[in-house]
Order: sequence, then C-alpha cells, then structure tokens
Amino acid sequence: MDNEEKKIFLNAFGTKLRQLREAKGFTQEKLASDLGIEISQISRMERGVLNTSVATLHSICKILKISSSELLGN
Repeated sequence: MDNEEKKIFLNAFGTKLRQLREAKGFTQEKLASDLGIEISQISRMERGVLNTSVATLHSICKILKISSSELLGN
C-alpha cells in the first residue's frame, strides 16, 4: 500500500468510525473514556491522521457492539 492508498484508507476508516460512533450514541469523550485513551486519539482516528492498533480496533468494536468488518467496510 503506497502513501496515497494509506491516506484514502485511513480517511474512509475515520469517516466510518464517526458514523458508527454517532449512530450508537457515543460522543468522542465517552468512547475515549471507555477505551482508556485520550479524546484526541479518537479525533485523530476520525480525521484519518492516526493509524490505530489492531488491539484498539478490537476494543472499539466490542464497545460499540459492531463487527470489525462493519467498521472496516468489508
């Protein structure tokens, strides 16, 4: 994956994360608190700036009660 593809993927992931988070009634602050991370990390993920870990992805899915394929768009 080249840098442009990575940027497109991270932006799409962030957009999907924001949509699902809001649909589940979570604020960035609430999701960050439940994950035990800083709110700025949620903001950076949603803006496509932060490439998060697989462990954080797994935790997000558990908290939002969604599948990883739902979040990743597969």
